[in-house]
Amino acid sequence: MPDQLSIAQPQFLTVGEGEAAREIAMLVRPARAGNGAPALVWLSGYRSDMSGTKAVELDGLAADLGLACIRLDYSGHGLSGGSFSDGTISRWLEEALAVLRHVAPDRIILVGSSMGGWIALRLAQELARQGGVTLEGPKLAGMVLIAPAPDFTSELIEPNLKAKERKSLAERGYFEERSQYSPEPNIYTRALIEDGRKNRVLDGIIETGCPVHILQGMKDADVPHAHAMKLVEHLPSDDVVLTFVRDGDHRLSRPGDIALLLSAVKGIIRSSTNRQMPARTAEADKFA
Repeated sequence: MPDQLSIAQPQFLTVGEGEAAREIAMLVRPARAGNGAPALVWLSGYRSDMSGTKAVELDGLAADLGLACIRLDYSGHGLSGGSFSDGTISRWLEEALAVLRHVAPDRIILVGSSMGGWIALRLAQELARQGGVTLEGPKLAGMVLIAPAPDFTSELIEPNLKAKERKSLAERGYFEERSQYSPEPNIYTRALIEDGRKNRVLDGIIETGCPVHILQGMKDADVPHAHAMKLVEHLPSDDVVLTFVRDGDHRLSRPGDIALLLSAVKGIIRSSTNRQMPARTAEADKFA
């Protein structure tokens, strides 16, 4: 790994109070002096962390272009404290918002993978709501969503629950599912599922106010590509690009997939730069 990728050391931010307090780990790469492009913000998927392939590659792009990059581990993930079994969309959203408030970038591009796509969409809603009240907080310049899984608890899990899983939820408060990515099973709690209903985004128009690029594998066994098409239907007022990867799986972590991801991010950066600067400059040419 190039030395430039190992400069940042984990920082820790306490989120919540009392028994709900947990230490959230984050890696923050500052922008090169004078670079006014938006900061890149990485949002991981369920049971993933900020040291995964796509997250590291995104940070590498930021290093090459002199951009700020913010990564975090949700509670119960990676280097962060807290119990995974306590995790809910609301809880992880609170942590992402707290990190953004702490780092305080002016403008951001959200890059969310799988569940991170859901967190990104909820962040967009919360930033718009809070900004409308206080006129503070980062401005959303764009989003790149990789195999986004908004509302996955109510759209993809609940309708497919087996009788034994429903029984386990009722009696134990959770059920386990074999994971193809880890020897440890996935654990879905009743709290996660119930909280997911409160955080639905696919029940109306989603107004992000920024360009959105979605990357979706057509051989994704976890999030069907029809789910990405449904998401697009809920983004009618945004500039949305949907790119299908015909042989792509859920992770989209192969070299070709990574190249698509970085190209999509650079496209969003270029779009935001052009909106900020009417005349093309050498700075803007970096993102071409």
